[in-house]
Amino acid sequence: MERYQNLMVGEALSKNRLYPFACNELSSILNLAYSRLPKNVKALIFRDTLSAFRLLPDINTSAAVSAANLLLKSVEAVLPKQKKNLAIVEFKQAKVALKRRSKSCEEKDIDIPSLPQDILIHIFSYLDVSSLLSSAQVSRSWNQATHENSLWQTQFDLHFNQKVLIRIQSGIDWREALKKAYIAANSSKALRSGRGYCSYCDSIVWHDDLRCANKQCRLKSGNKPLDLISTHQVVNYLLGIESSDDESESDDEAYPGRLWKLSYV
Repeated sequence: MERYQNLMVGEALSKNRLYPFACNELSSILNLAYSRLPKNVKALIFRDTLSAFRLLPDINTSAAVSAANLLLKSVEAVLPKQKKNLAIVEFKQAKVALKRRSKSCEEKDIDIPSLPQDILIHIFSYLDVSSLLSSAQVSRSWNQATHENSLWQTQFDLHFNQKVLIRIQSGIDWREALKKAYIAANSSKALRSGRGYCSYCDSIVWHDDLRCANKQCRLKSGNKPLDLISTHQVVNYLLGIESSDDESESDDEAYPGRLWKLSYV
């Protein structure tokens, strides 16, 4: 039970950025480990599964809906009849609430105050990659501001620290460069699981821009990226099985493609 509690799946479900990751992790745990876990851990997993469906209307993003649908498939395939029926009812109620909220927002037709582009860009400079892409969907003005090249250069330097590219190439599209580098380097681990191992916490954590969310750990590590781990490695940790670094993942569509589809074309 302690290992599952240490993963803090339930806490992650209440956070917009982590909700899709947590749902995907729950789905993998159901598919790969549920039948081998003790009853008390199964009870916690079921509790978090119900919470995932109940919280869906509050999260209300396309990534969250996709992750919840994936979790539902695992529920239908794995859980015993009584628990499965309870979870399906929660999911259906969440979808009804989601539709009502969406309709309510459309009827209100709220106009977002227009801010000058330089102020928007300054505000957006404090956001991470996922938040930048989500902001691009809010309005045309926000979308235009999120395409400011300096925002993406900062993100590129933060994640990859390869400023040598500036000398090689002028006029580089940093958003496109970050997209390609992100997908090439991290599609099988960081962007898919949202997890990393922090040697200072000595635990598996939800990463924040590939770093530990604990500020003390960031200071101790010199803000270096975490050792990234896959969802399969998280499942193996839960089962007490030693994982190899090159362990293969499922053939599901990698998360990076879905992440980058959030922004306008």
